Amino acid sequence: MPAGCEVLHVGATAIDGCLTKGDLDLVVRCEQPYFEQADKILAERFDRNSGSVRTATFSAFEHHGTAPEMGVQLTTKGGDLDVFHLFASALRSDPDLVTRYNELKRSYEGRPMDDYRTAKGAFVSSVLNKGSKRG
Repeated sequence: MPAGCEVLHVGATAIDGCLTKGDLDLVVRCEQPYFEQADKILAERFDRNSGSVRTATFSAFEHHGTAPEMGVQLTTKGGDLDVFHLFASALRSDPDLVTRYNELKRSYEGRPMDDYRTAKGAFVSSVLNKGSKRG
């Protein structure tokens, strides 16, 4: 990765007690001038996640066929979608939040993935909005 980038483990496997399907979620955070170079490097190594949004400050990749499977999100530091590390930090600092997140995950077992993703997005937004009000 270029200078000005950091790689963080942000998925459920990074959170004690969090339910996980066992995949590995990473975020690569970089300064804006290095985004294009980092995007190119990741695209050479991983498949683009075609089900994810791609902008000038965010792109997503996936790697299947290995154990564990892996998702990599590339964000610019301070960009609109530079929130993965904030959500992981909130979960790490609040066991009750992990319990609520696990309950949400359990309640969507066997239901359509799109419904789960919508509910998860609302949950993540509520956590991040609450955190931003604290200062």
